[in-house]
Amino acid sequence: MLQPLRTQPAVIQAAADACRKHFMSALLFSALLNLLFIAPMLYMLQVYDRVLPTAGTTTLVFLTLVLVFALLTLSALDAIRSRLLVRASVRLDRVLSGAILDATLTRPELGSERLAKQAMREFDVLRQTLTGPVMVGIFDAPWIPVYILIAFLIHPWIGVLALVGALISLFLAWRNEVATNAPLKRANEAAGRAHAGFESTVASADVVRALGLRRALVSGHLDDRHNMMQLQTDASLASSGLTATSKFIRLLLQSLALGLAALLAIDAKVSPGAVFASSFIVGRALAPIDQIVGGWKNLIQAWGAYHTLRDLFAETPDDVSVTQLPAPLGNLSTENLGVAGLDRRPIIAGISFAVESGEMVAIVGPSGAGKSTLVKALAGAIVPAAGIIRFDGADQRNWDPERLAEYVGYMPQEPSLFAGTVKENIARFRNRLGEDQLSVDEAVVEAARTAGAHDLILKLPGGYDYMLGLGGRGLSVGQSQRIALARALFRDPQYLILDEPNSSLDAEGDAQLIQTLEELKNRGRTIMIVAHRLSVLPIVDRLMVIQDGRLTMFGPRDEVLRKIAPPPPPKNVISSVKASS
Repeated sequence: MLQPLRTQPAVIQAAADACRKHFMSALLFSALLNLLFIAPMLYMLQVYDRVLPTAGTTTLVFLTLVLVFALLTLSALDAIRSRLLVRASVRLDRVLSGAILDATLTRPELGSERLAKQAMREFDVLRQTLTGPVMVGIFDAPWIPVYILIAFLIHPWIGVLALVGALISLFLAWRNEVATNAPLKRANEAAGRAHAGFESTVASADVVRALGLRRALVSGHLDDRHNMMQLQTDASLASSGLTATSKFIRLLLQSLALGLAALLAIDAKVSPGAVFASSFIVGRALAPIDQIVGGWKNLIQAWGAYHTLRDLFAETPDDVSVTQLPAPLGNLSTENLGVAGLDRRPIIAGISFAVESGEMVAIVGPSGAGKSTLVKALAGAIVPAAGIIRFDGADQRNWDPERLAEYVGYMPQEPSLFAGTVKENIARFRNRLGEDQLSVDEAVVEAARTAGAHDLILKLPGGYDYMLGLGGRGLSVGQSQRIALARALFRDPQYLILDEPNSSLDAEGDAQLIQTLEELKNRGRTIMIVAHRLSVLPIVDRLMVIQDGRLTMFGPRDEVLRKIAPPPPPKNVISSVKASS
């Protein structure tokens, strides 16, 4: 199922290497199991050819003891093989699950929402298939020629029957693949879209209720599910017919083997024991194919999941050891910065500017001009399509993203809080990395005080330990914005990149924000703030005007303001104009 390791991304190769011993051992145990599966056939041969003609009770007892031992060994080996596959599943999860989660968060430029949301779900499909019953059929498949050879040893016609049956079963398996491959892929893609859409709707259930969208969205989701079910039904119907045909062929050939052996026994060409042994050996020869055909749907799903993961890791840059740069002093610049959308069209382009340490810059412009895209790129939330972002002259790409984030406080337009306590959200969940609890608590309280959120938090049930739901539910928009600001200020970063931090604040909150920003500016922090409210203008040093994705003006505040809104003409000029009119 998997491609040669040299063509795979390194992380998938590492996972394959980690599980290779498990699968090789399972393959070895499968060989022993298939050898022991011959024991019942040999037992039947001996009973009918030796015990019955001679009335050999002692022989029967010893043969039975040998059979019992062989079947006990077979059961033990089967249990061990199952445990090996389960352990392989656990090892696979341990190696890949973290890498998958990390890759979906590392790649902000993901072009497919399904690729990001479905990666873990599809990995579970792949993992369960690789370690499930269908793999048993694959492990047993190499023994099909051995069983056919044994059938030839019983009698050439029995061997021909087994060989023809195996070829017919293989043909049906090929037809099954041709008939179901494309429909199953389309069905899986439709299922992924349907699930992702429903999850998105559930996450915004309050908005759905408020806007009266319930019936419309339910209707849309039902249409998606109908399309998904139709595709799954078509694929399942095509597969079920071939699966039933394969099972019919196997049962028919087993019975025909019994009848053919009986006919040969009548002509004294085989012994009576061979009559039953022939049916058994033909059944065992066809069983792996029948098992694989029965699990073909799982194999197709696993193959699609493998390609999804391969694409995910193929486009994810490998972790490389970068030189640990010193803490930045606050200088920030860009050179011909450009960011493209999912359709490859530029959202911002050709943006170049330089900001000195301790300066505060307000970014203004009409809605949709690209202001939020610009600050996302500066904060590392999205990857630029062109140009360079420099922190103290060092290319953003030369920084370890996690280390650079320690010096950058980013507050997005939406608060984007996460499930967890208020303290964990402000602390950026550092407590989960084993950091000193006391140090984290002190930094959290300090950030909250600086953001003017300390008193607000203390009034919450449980204070800093107040638990937020998915998406940070449990707070008002204004409260969420203050918590997000405190998170941006955690451990006093050198850079502050704020996207409309006062959009949901009341007058008191807005005044508190201005006081906070002024204090941070006095500390020498570099601040980039997207602002629609003009209340922040008195404390900014420079203004940056973004229009249609391009930097149209950048300079000292008063100079840019004069260009944006020229001062009114003197009163004496107005009077002369009125007099002349």
